[in-house]
Amino acid sequence: MPQGRAATCGARALDAGVGPATVSKAYQVLRAILNTAVDDGLIERNPCRVKGAGTVTHTERPFLSVPEVYRLADAVPPHCRALVLLAAFAALHSGELAVLQRRDIDLEARTVSVRRSYAETRTDGLTVKAPKSAAGVRTVAFPASLVPELAHHLAEHAEAGRTGLVFVGARGGVLRRNNFRRIWLRTLASTGLGDVHFHDLRHTGNTLAATGGATTRELMQRMGHSSVRAALIYQHLVNGRDHQIADYVDGQIRKVRRPPRGPSGT
Repeated sequence: MPQGRAATCGARALDAGVGPATVSKAYQVLRAILNTAVDDGLIERNPCRVKGAGTVTHTERPFLSVPEVYRLADAVPPHCRALVLLAAFAALHSGELAVLQRRDIDLEARTVSVRRSYAETRTDGLTVKAPKSAAGVRTVAFPASLVPELAHHLAEHAEAGRTGLVFVGARGGVLRRNNFRRIWLRTLASTGLGDVHFHDLRHTGNTLAATGGATTRELMQRMGHSSVRAALIYQHLVNGRDHQIADYVDGQIRKVRRPPRGPSGT
């Protein structure tokens, strides 16, 4: 496949609603398959030679302040309030939140256990499965301020029984992505917060954790990541500590060195 045609196919995939990351991964798989074909002597040259086609540049998403999170929580319908707060302050994926069960939340210990996630696609519809990696199966602590919020939600809005869903749609059942998207867009319009994605709440929670001094390993566990890459990104975002480190070193210098004398010798 010529480079121009490959690039055109990629553009068509994006136009069809497929995300850049999906297109990039598909290109990586195709390139790997054709590399094997070259090694086996089936073709002379790999036609996948579009520069940068196998990489995705992620634009930096905004993170919200705590008052902004509560503006959103106050504006959504009551059955979605705890969803917004838990997404932000426990940094959970929407797919993880949608299939949380009562037994996954321990109000006394202030933890939420992530054991499953859901994906919604055009071909397969709604599927519930284990998280993408073993690291995704985790237990996350949430702030004490959320205990009364979650207790009220469980009493008023969640399904009954230990395996009942914590978050459901307005008419019961799984909170579907399309239904919640309409709620989310109305909420953004009423709060004036502009182009904020629901996933930015998770971004906010991770940033707050990094600001609180979480180590790389602690961030990885909280996010459910097996790679240090994402954790390092969040630590870099709040790296005002670099100046704190420099100030500490400066303090050590001042302990052993006198300040320089002025022109008059004073």
